[in-house]
Amino acid sequence: MIATERLLLRPWREADKPVFHTLANTPAMMAHFGGPVPQAKHDAIIDRMMAQQARHGHCMWVVELLGTGEMAGVCGVRIGGHPDTPVPEELEIGWRIGEKFWGQGIAREAAEASIAWSWANTDRPRIAAWTVIGNRRSWGLMERLGMHRRADLDFRHPDYAPGDPFGAMIVYAIDRPA
Repeated sequence: MIATERLLLRPWREADKPVFHTLANTPAMMAHFGGPVPQAKHDAIIDRMMAQQARHGHCMWVVELLGTGEMAGVCGVRIGGHPDTPVPEELEIGWRIGEKFWGQGIAREAAEASIAWSWANTDRPRIAAWTVIGNRRSWGLMERLGMHRRADLDFRHPDYAPGDPFGAMIVYAIDRPA
């Protein structure tokens, strides 16, 4: 677990599945993922995060508000896992913060804590993040975190059909500090 001034980043529990689905499955939250999805799709994502945690000791963790224990979203790092792309083994940082928490700096606070954890607990030379070009909020945060655009790592996400605009990923990365 990682604690910040306002947040707790922790591993997933089965009981988190319906809470996350309710938080994340709104039109605004899913705007850059192709729209709302059945709960089974989010459950499968959480199952993969639980498996990542068990295998590697990290994943995109639950982000809770310290004061209330309320789930604000997810943030953390995982192994990229997209074979046949330029990022199959990259340490990927990602976040999804519920819309009622937007504009409060929660994504940045959680991401900074995840990056610090990664430098202290892995030997990875860099951390990467990806999103669709239209997700300005996400790549804007990447830039505020000190990440730089890596067009050489851009790719088509294998979960989207060829030609689907949601599958065109742009990549940012930050190198391990010297």
